[in-house]
Amino acid sequence: MTLLTIILYLLVVIFYNYKSIILIVGGFAISLHAILLYQNIVTDAGLNFGFFNAVSMMVWMIALLLLAAIKQGVENLILVIFPIAAITIGVEAYFHTEHILAPDQAFGVSFHILSSIIAYSLLNISALQAIFLAFQDYQLRHKHPISVIKALPPLQVMEKLLYQMIALGLIWLSLSLITGIVFIENLFAQHLVHKTILSVIAWTVFSILLWGHFSYGWRGKTTIRWTLIGFAVLMLGYFGTKLVLELILHR
Repeated sequence: MTLLTIILYLLVVIFYNYKSIILIVGGFAISLHAILLYQNIVTDAGLNFGFFNAVSMMVWMIALLLLAAIKQGVENLILVIFPIAAITIGVEAYFHTEHILAPDQAFGVSFHILSSIIAYSLLNISALQAIFLAFQDYQLRHKHPISVIKALPPLQVMEKLLYQMIALGLIWLSLSLITGIVFIENLFAQHLVHKTILSVIAWTVFSILLWGHFSYGWRGKTTIRWTLIGFAVLMLGYFGTKLVLELILHR
C-alpha cells in the first residue's frame, strides 16, 4: 500500500494539468495515505504521534485541503506538496519514532495535536501561497512570466485566498494554544515551554499581519514577508521541538 500511495501521488504531479486526474487519482492517494496514518498512529498502547507520524499527518492534511480547494486555482501548489507527501510516506515506512498518548489522556491532548496540525497545514499552504505570490509578482514586473505563473489566478485573487487561509489558520492556532494550556500538564517537565513561546510569537505575527491588512491595507511584499516570518517561527516551534526531543534526545 505504501508503494501504491507514493506512485499515485507522483502520477498526480505528472498529470497536474488535468483537474479530473487530480481529483480522482489524488483522492485515491489521499485515501490510502489516511489508511496508512491510521495504521501507524492507532496502536494498542495508545495514539502514536511520533515525529514522522506528525509530519506525515500534516502533509496529508495539506494535500486534503489543496484537493478541496482545487476550484480556487491552487493546483500549482500540488507540484510542491504531493512530491513531499510521497517522500514523507517513504520515510515514515522505514523510520520509526514514538510519542504515545495513553488512552486516559488521549481526548484533550489529541484535540490539541489535531488543532495544531490543522493550523500548521493551513499556514503552511499560506507560506507556499506567499512564495508563489512573490514569484508571480517578480515575473510580472519583469514582463517575462513563465507558463506556471501564467496559469496562476490574478494577483488580487491569490492575495485574497492567502488572507483567507491565514485567518482560518489563526483560528485553529488559537484553539491549539488554548487546548495546550488546558490539557497539557507540566509544560516544564515535558520541555514544551519554548514550543509554546514560539507558537505565541507566531500567533502574534499573523495577528498583526491581519490587523495591518484590514486596518491599513497591507499588501504585496509586506504580506509575503510577515507570512514567511510567522510560518518559520511556527515550524521551528513545533517540528524543531519534536525533532530535538524525539530524534536527538530520545525523550
